[in-house]
Amino acid sequence: MKNTMKTVFLMTLMMVLFLFIGEMIGGKTGLTYALLFSVVMNFFAYWFSDKMVLASYHAKPVTEAEAPQLYAMVHRLATRANIPMPKLYIIPTETPNAFATGRNPQHAAVAVTQGIMKIVNEDELEAVIGHELSHVIHRDILTSTIVATFAGAIAYLAQMLSWSLFFFGGGGRGRDEDSSLFGELFVIIVAPLAAMLIQMAVSRSREYKADEGGAKLSTKPLSLASALRKLENGAQQIPMRAQTSTAHLFIVNPLTAQRFAKLFSTHPPTEERIARLEALAKGKNLY
Repeated sequence: MKNTMKTVFLMTLMMVLFLFIGEMIGGKTGLTYALLFSVVMNFFAYWFSDKMVLASYHAKPVTEAEAPQLYAMVHRLATRANIPMPKLYIIPTETPNAFATGRNPQHAAVAVTQGIMKIVNEDELEAVIGHELSHVIHRDILTSTIVATFAGAIAYLAQMLSWSLFFFGGGGRGRDEDSSLFGELFVIIVAPLAAMLIQMAVSRSREYKADEGGAKLSTKPLSLASALRKLENGAQQIPMRAQTSTAHLFIVNPLTAQRFAKLFSTHPPTEERIARLEALAKGKNLY
C-alpha cells in the first residue's frame, strides 16, 4: 500500500510538472496544448510501447515446442497468479537479464535473454519469472511507460525552449525580464532533472514491490536473491547495448555504473534488494 501511494504521488507530481511547463511556455494556451499532448502520448504508449521495446531488442517469440521447460514454468506461475499465459520471447544476447512488458495481464509478454538461461538454475529462473509476472499483475509496465513518456516529453519541451531562446531571444513575450529568465532557466535545466529523478523513484519503488511479489509467487525468496547476485555480476561482465529509456524494464540495470550514474539508477541497490529478500525468507517484511 505504501509503495502504491508513493507511485500515485510521484505520477501526479510528474503530471503537474508537465502542465506547469506547458503553462510556463505558452500560458493558458500552452497548458491546454500540454494536456492534449499528454493524452496523445499516453494513448500511444498504452497501445504500442510493448511492441516497440520487443522489436528494439530483437526479441524472438518462442512456442511451447521450442522451449518446453521455460514455457511450462511461465505457464505454471501464470496459472498460480490467475492471469493469462503471457507471450514468451528470447532476446539473442549473452547478457543475463529479463523483462516483462505489455499494458495489462491480457496483453503481456515476458522476455528472457539467452545469457540468463546459462547462469541461473531452475529455482532461480522461476523466481525471476515470478518477479516479472508480479510486474504484469500490478501493471507496473504501463505505469513506468507513462512516467517515462512524460519525462521524455519534458526533456523535449526544455530542448525546444532552449533552441527558441538561442534563435529568437525569448520570443519577445513582454514579461518581466527577471521572472522570465528564472522561469526559462527552470524549464531548461531544473525541470528535466526533476522529471528524471521522479521517473527513477517510481521505477525503484516498483522494483521493490516486484521482488516481494515474485518471491511470494514463486515461494523462493532466497532463489531470487541468488539470481539477483548472478545477474548483477553478469550484467557488469557482459554489458548490454541497452537504451536508457527502457533500462527500467529489466530485472537488473543493464547499464553499467560508468555509463549511468547510480544517483539516477532505475533500480534500487542490488545489495538492498537481496537484504530485503533474505529478511522476507526469515519471516520479516521490510516492504
